[in-house]
Amino acid sequence: MLHETEIVLLPSEIEDDKLIRERILNRLKLKPEEVLNALVYKRRSIDARGRQPVFKLLVQAYINEQPKSETQISAKYKDVSKSKQVIIVGAGPAGYFAALELIESGLKPIILERGKDIRSRRRDLKAIQQDGIVNPHSNYCFGEGGAGTYSDGKLYTRSKKRGSIEKTLRILVEHGAQNDIMVDAHPHIGSNKLPEVVKALRETIQNYGGEVHFDAFVNDLIIEKTVQGRKIVGVIVNGEKEFRGESIILATGHSARDIFELLHKHNIEIEAKPFALGVRIEHPQPLIDEIQYHQRPRDLNLPASSYSLVCQVEGRGVFSFCMCPGGLIVPSATSPGEIVVNGMSMSRRDSPFANSGLVVAVDLEDLKPYAKHGVFASLEFQKQVEQTMFNAGNGGQAAPAQRITDFVNGKMSATLPKTSYIPGIFSAEMDKLLPKSIAMRLQKGLQQFGKQMKGYFTQEAQIVGTESRTSSPVRIPRDSETLMHPGIEGLFPCGEGAGYAGGIVSAAMDGMNVAEKVRALIS
Repeated sequence: MLHETEIVLLPSEIEDDKLIRERILNRLKLKPEEVLNALVYKRRSIDARGRQPVFKLLVQAYINEQPKSETQISAKYKDVSKSKQVIIVGAGPAGYFAALELIESGLKPIILERGKDIRSRRRDLKAIQQDGIVNPHSNYCFGEGGAGTYSDGKLYTRSKKRGSIEKTLRILVEHGAQNDIMVDAHPHIGSNKLPEVVKALRETIQNYGGEVHFDAFVNDLIIEKTVQGRKIVGVIVNGEKEFRGESIILATGHSARDIFELLHKHNIEIEAKPFALGVRIEHPQPLIDEIQYHQRPRDLNLPASSYSLVCQVEGRGVFSFCMCPGGLIVPSATSPGEIVVNGMSMSRRDSPFANSGLVVAVDLEDLKPYAKHGVFASLEFQKQVEQTMFNAGNGGQAAPAQRITDFVNGKMSATLPKTSYIPGIFSAEMDKLLPKSIAMRLQKGLQQFGKQMKGYFTQEAQIVGTESRTSSPVRIPRDSETLMHPGIEGLFPCGEGAGYAGGIVSAAMDGMNVAEKVRALIS
C-alpha cells in the first residue's frame, strides 16, 4: 500500500533520516502488523513566510510493499549508426535532448555546433573574462551545452504541459546530475558540475551512433524545389562542407542572429517576437538572506535565498529574471563591440553576492525608431542598447554600473560596491544609457520592489548593464500540429532560439517534442 504525506522540518532536521522516519511513522499511525518498507522523497521546498523558515517534505511511504525500480531511459537506446540521418543545428539542451529522442526512435542525429566542446570552450570564457576578447563562435552563449551551461544550470520551469519534466530530469541524473534535482522545488545543477553532465550526454549520443561536430558554423542552407513548394535537404558548414539529412532541426539558441539573417535571405518566414530588456541587479547575499529568512547570518542548513519580483509600471511588466543566489555576473557578449551580462552560480551557491536580471517588457513604443528594419526591429533595438553600453566604456568588457539609489535619483555614483563581475565595472548614468522608457520603468519598479521586500532598495545594491538576452527577439514560425515550418518542408524550428522555450528544461522538452514529430514524418 502506498501513502503520500507531507511533513514540516526545521533546517536543523532536514538531514536527520532517523527523525524523518519517526515523524512519518507517527503521521501514518501504522498498525502493529504493518511494515514501512521504503520512503521515497517526491518534493522538497522551503517555506520562509513565517519568522522561522521551514522545509516541507512530500514523501511516499510504501507499506507492506517495495517501490518499483525505475528502468534506465538509456536502456531504450539502440545503435543508429546506419539509420536515416537528421541534422540538428546547435548542441544546447534542445539539440542534445532532440538527439537522444531520435536515437530512442531509431534515427541517427548529426549535431553541428558552431562553438567548441566543453573543455576547449573554457579557454574562450577565460579570454572574455580576463582580456575582454570576444570569440563570436565560442563564448558564454555559443559552444557545447549552449547558454545554459554557464548560467547556473537552473532547472525550474512552468512549462509543465509541454512534455515530461520527470523524463528530462531523469536523463540528467543518469548522466551525472545529483539526485536532488528530482525532488527540489527549484532544482539546479551548478555551472561547475553541468559541463560534465553535458559531456556525458554527448558521449551517449556518440556511443549509440550519433555524430557531434564542433567548430561547424552553418552559413547556408540546401533547399530544393518540390511539387508542393520547397524542401530543405541539408546545410553548408564553414562555407564548404555539405551535411544532408531527412530533416533539419534548428536549435541554435536565442543569440544566433546570423541564422535569422540566413533564413530571411532565403525568404523563409520569421517574425518579430516580444522580449524584455534591462539590467543585472547585484546585492550582498547576506542582505537577501536577512530579508527572506529573517536571520543574519542564515542557518547553515538553508541554501542561499532567492527571490522573484514582478510589478506593473505604466502598463508594462517589470520583473526579476534568472535570479542567481550566491552567484556571479558574467560577460555574455557574442560579438565585439557590445556589452551583455548574465548570471551564473556554482553548485554550492557560495558567492557573497546575489544577482538577478531586472527587466522591462519591450513594447511597440520602443520599436518605432526601428520600424524600417521590419522583422528585425526588436533585434536592432537590442543591438543598439548593447553597443551603447560598450561605447560608454574603455573598449573592453568592463560594464557600466550605478548604485540603485543613485539610479532612481538621477545621480552619478561617486563610488560603487564590490562586484562579482570579473572584467570590472565603472560608474555611469544608467538612465542615460538605457532607453528612456526602460530606465523610467526600472526606476519606478525598484521603488515598488523596495516596498515588497523591505531592505531591497538600498545603496548596497547596484545595477550593471545590460541584461538583454532574456529571450530571442525573433520567432521562427511552425505549425502547431507538425511543429514544422509552414513554408518549407523538413525544417523544424526548436527551442529558445526559435521562440518556443525559456530555459534548460523547457528547451530540452521542446527538443524531445520536435524529435518525435520528425520521427512521425520520416519513419
